[in-house]
Amino acid sequence: MIGCSKLEIDTPALVLDLGVMERNIDRMASTFRAAGVGWRPHTKAIKTPAIAHKLLQAGALGVTCAKVGEAEVMAAAGIRDILIANQVVGAAKIARLVNLLPHADVVVAADSRQNAEALSRAACEVGRRLRVVIEVDVGMHRAGVPPSGAVDFARVVASQPGLRFAGVMGWEGQTVGIADRSEKERAVVESVRLLTDCAAACAAAGLPCEIVSCGGTGTYAITSRLPGVTEIQAGGGIFADVYYREVMHVDHECALTVLATVTSRPTPTRVICDAGKKTMSSDAAAPRPLISADVESIGLSAEHARISLRTPSEAPEIGDKIEFVVGYSDTTTMLHDEIYAVRNGRLEVIWPILGRGKLR
Repeated sequence: MIGCSKLEIDTPALVLDLGVMERNIDRMASTFRAAGVGWRPHTKAIKTPAIAHKLLQAGALGVTCAKVGEAEVMAAAGIRDILIANQVVGAAKIARLVNLLPHADVVVAADSRQNAEALSRAACEVGRRLRVVIEVDVGMHRAGVPPSGAVDFARVVASQPGLRFAGVMGWEGQTVGIADRSEKERAVVESVRLLTDCAAACAAAGLPCEIVSCGGTGTYAITSRLPGVTEIQAGGGIFADVYYREVMHVDHECALTVLATVTSRPTPTRVICDAGKKTMSSDAAAPRPLISADVESIGLSAEHARISLRTPSEAPEIGDKIEFVVGYSDTTTMLHDEIYAVRNGRLEVIWPILGRGKLR
């Protein structure tokens, strides 16, 4: 199949435009270089070591993962510097985490004494020290210690024999949907200041923070310029999607699509395709069909997409292939076994999505 037209790929298929992705990578990498801040892109949407290596080649210092399973995949692919931006809780997961240490320099987030003590015991059992960052709640109100408790918890982490206090991290996720640019910047600055103030307070207490990590695709243009931040976690922006563009107001090009085949035209205003909820998600934003006809709405069932047109149209016809811009890449890549990477409309490489299903 290599070298064939993308329209020859059997459907449904997850298709990545390499030229578009590379422009997004260059744009992000250039932003971070100009700001003098590190880049540790999140791989929860990417899930593909081959793409993660492209990011390292572009200047990323390491990667961010959501789960131990994702970190295992990246470590097996030779990636050394890995942040798990999550709490790893439970004996089975913690054992896997510390047994990664001979293969990768893993950092993990923590926000409780109970978890810190369990991580320390496990690290001591394998004769290693585990780097730990404190997750600070900077306004999203998900996980994290309150800013007022950061120094005390840093002391707890630093006192554990199996741990090395490495710094702080936070996620200003509550700000990403703010449409007004000046209001969004104000909210991001206010949120991240809570994190950098925690880092400064830790340093004043004799616990310097080598890592001050924050920033996603929806905020990186702001967070990368803020004093005290050492690294940015934005990763999904290399793909971009409807959600990033319409909800987070990020003007990246969309590199990721789902290729589908028209399987039925029951009426001149209805188009049925072979890609449904099992192929592309609509939880955060509906995928967008790239067709010339005037689309009124799209609906997904398990195996079908239903496109309703505002006015009758003969096109597209049964058998035609059409692309859907992915609604939300985080919850779409996980549905596929491979990415069909194309350049100038021709298939260049097929990458296995090795992080698929790594939920633990």
